[in-house]
Amino acid sequence: MPISNQRWCSDGFNIPCWNGDVVKVAFALDCHDREALGHVARARDLRGEDIKLLLDEALWCRFGERTLTAPVEIQWLSDNGGPYTSTDTVLYAQTLGFRPVTTPAYSPESNGMAEAFVNTVKRDYVHGADLSDGETVIRQLPGWIDDYNRIAPHSSLGMRSPKEFRALNPQTSCV
Repeated sequence: MPISNQRWCSDGFNIPCWNGDVVKVAFALDCHDREALGHVARARDLRGEDIKLLLDEALWCRFGERTLTAPVEIQWLSDNGGPYTSTDTVLYAQTLGFRPVTTPAYSPESNGMAEAFVNTVKRDYVHGADLSDGETVIRQLPGWIDDYNRIAPHSSLGMRSPKEFRALNPQTSCV
């Protein structure tokens, strides 16, 4: 994507805990500047209501908490998981100004950027973290996301973090 706020991608992953809990995480990334715009995490399966909350969180992160709809249409790329493709979630996304698009798993068009984010989070944050239980993991997630956005260098961003890239390249944002 040549500028920010044209395509955001989303996916989910699991974090197994030492006590047997499994934290399910879904997140949203801007496909241009790689900023993680939001996440939801639960020690249960994610539902459409969780993805709707993620859509709100991502929208507010980028455009402010008073924003009711995106100022531009944003493509919302995800896999075909039920919470993403339920009629209720799709209609809600459209109401917010998103154009939901799904991709087949394991295809060349699949959500590779989201999968790379999952690998980074697992490698740089989950590995070595306190995984005692779901509650402990969920409390740590905001710090991991903040570190990723502010500090983690990305080769595709000239070895800058997403926040550094956006600060140095304000022309890349359409709003």
